Amino acid sequence: MKKTLVSLLLLSLICFASSLMLVSCKSSYLDSKKSPVLLDITKETDDNAFINLKNYSNDFVFDMKYATTDNFLKEKVYPCDECFLKVKTVKSLLEANKAFLEKGYRIKLYDCYRPRDIQKMMWKIVPNANYVANPKKGSIHNKGGAVDISLVDSLGKELNMGTKFDFFGEEASHNYQNFSEEILTNRKFLKEIMLQHNFKSFDSEWWHYNLNNSSADKVSNLKWKCDH
Repeated sequence: MKKTLVSLLLLSLICFASSLMLVSCKSSYLDSKKSPVLLDITKETDDNAFINLKNYSNDFVFDMKYATTDNFLKEKVYPCDECFLKVKTVKSLLEANKAFLEKGYRIKLYDCYRPRDIQKMMWKIVPNANYVANPKKGSIHNKGGAVDISLVDSLGKELNMGTKFDFFGEEASHNYQNFSEEILTNRKFLKEIMLQHNFKSFDSEWWHYNLNNSSADKVSNLKWKCDH
């Protein structure tokens, strides 16, 4: 009985301390279960909550590279191919994708929210700040405010952007102009629509977009369990 009381007291103290740090005593895992019907993003009132994009639209193409070995790390670092983002990021992304859909295209996603522990894992594999953000500082991906994307046409064919996703060379930069008119037009098209919908580009990576003002958000380490 005494041990039970001591255990309960310790648990209460831990929860109290956690509440002071704004950390919940509930499960720290994000819910990866799929909703049987699409959810309405306008019903989400907490802009900083993490949600699964797949529950809010069927109009995206998902190619989550870090849930495979088809990436520059050559290792699978995500347990499965989920795309979590903050509510405010999803709201803007849905509007951007709507604009693309009206023109016959849609967004293809390579990466979304990335837990800090995954960032540490990536840093351990490639400890080079030119390719991977140092987990001590973190990246906007760790805050649920960044997406790595491209575009596909109505037939599902990816637009030619000049380089592959995660190609780390000068050719990946928005400022690189030694490409065909088609490639430059495709990049410009992607960038213009995204900038019109509350995102900003990342100069050295044509695929990377950050939600405006998301750099002020805190780095998160919330993870997800695979539901399949």
